[in-house]
Amino acid sequence: MLIDPVPGPRGARDFTGLRQITPAVSAVPAEARPIAPAGFTLPRLAAELPHTFALLDPYQGAEGVTRQLEELVSHFGPESIDLLDVGGDILARGDEPTLKSPLADALTLAAACQVNASVRLLVAGPGLDGELSPGDLRPMLGSVLHTLTADDVQRISAVLEWHPSEATAMLAATARGVRGTCEVRDAGLPVALTDEGPRVHEVDLDEAVSRNSLARAIMTTAALDEVEAHSRQVCGFSEIDYERNKAAWLKDQSPVRLDAEAVLPQLEQFETEARSRGVTHTTFRRITEALHLNGSQRSELRWLLINRRPEQYDAPLWRITTTA
Repeated sequence: MLIDPVPGPRGARDFTGLRQITPAVSAVPAEARPIAPAGFTLPRLAAELPHTFALLDPYQGAEGVTRQLEELVSHFGPESIDLLDVGGDILARGDEPTLKSPLADALTLAAACQVNASVRLLVAGPGLDGELSPGDLRPMLGSVLHTLTADDVQRISAVLEWHPSEATAMLAATARGVRGTCEVRDAGLPVALTDEGPRVHEVDLDEAVSRNSLARAIMTTAALDEVEAHSRQVCGFSEIDYERNKAAWLKDQSPVRLDAEAVLPQLEQFETEARSRGVTHTTFRRITEALHLNGSQRSELRWLLINRRPEQYDAPLWRITTTA
């Protein structure tokens, strides 16, 4: 919600300027725009990266996403298809108490296993999303296909200057050699930055489906509402409900002015408390929410902190100093 204040995912109906690829799938080019008040990162990504970004619309459930994937496979005739999850919570059973966002992963997994083509499942940075620990995931992980290096992530370093993805930021940081404990999200989840962080594993797709209860439950869904209902039943919640509740809460909050002289003492207090928890790094999203600022102020806050204290910028993370 740092980018998009509207709860739930964005579908094709939420954009102008999309480019049709197949009857059911559109690409998001640089000139596409989300219809206000929605926000989206893909147009800017399309402007900065050479890839084609296809919008998978989830509003017709797993059947709809499967149909869209089938059309893309038929249209492009790819030599290979990789489904990549950063963090590995696509391997969740669904009942883990630390699980926060299973719906999109399960929906994609349910569709991928029904496509009439071979799909390779990859997990990068096991545990980096703060939901499942590397120890929980380790029995499911196959061979290491690649260990990311600083050279690998250099090509997207400019994107990570503005893109708010915490898991990808930590993946890039570990590839650059950053080690420690990073605190993320509004809940302040601790994530270990270890030598496991930059590794990319292959995982057996069928085993992942057998393990993921939500993915199996939503195989024949034809609407996102059905997927949400299954998520509430299997996992006990829907992450979109969390977004709805948070959006309602944020709507009632008074805007806070970003004042450097007020922010820096608050930051020092936050860092003091973080050090006591053993935290060595954090994300700019975490700082923004910890200081009770609006998500739209994240970029301005990041610019302020890096300019005032450049020695603490462990790109793309913020390093907590060891002394006050």
